[in-house]
Amino acid sequence: MQRIQWGFVLFIVWLGLTNSFHPQELLAGAIISAALVWLTIPARAVNAENRPWSIIGLLTYFPVFLKALVLANIDVASRVLNPRLPINPGIVRVPTKLTIPYQRLILANSITLTPGTITLEMDNQDIYIHWIAVEDADPERAGETIKGEMERAITRI
Repeated sequence: MQRIQWGFVLFIVWLGLTNSFHPQELLAGAIISAALVWLTIPARAVNAENRPWSIIGLLTYFPVFLKALVLANIDVASRVLNPRLPINPGIVRVPTKLTIPYQRLILANSITLTPGTITLEMDNQDIYIHWIAVEDADPERAGETIKGEMERAITRI
């Protein structure tokens, strides 16, 4: 069952990347997804109770990340196109409630992928982020602005 779920997820990602419903593209996506699943997931699949993450949680995280990505792109583009908008770069220490390493990694990578922010370092429960427009020096409020919904969605993975 785990192989089927991952195959479906990979095929959906393939459709998103190719943006084509041409029969050849669909066939190629199905073959590549099946090959990746067959080569990477062992035959004795892990039970859902023992799995440390949720596929449904991961799929529900993508829209949250895409929303943050689009909003950050609009913010950076507006700062570039309108020179009167403030650019106040700085490094902000953002505390996180995430304790599992892969969750913290997902958050750090997601922050880095959104324009205007770069994760510089992760130190225990703190993440140091270079931000193009520091709006608040308070770590809690700045953290809510930067990570906000993403952190809450990552806890569900």
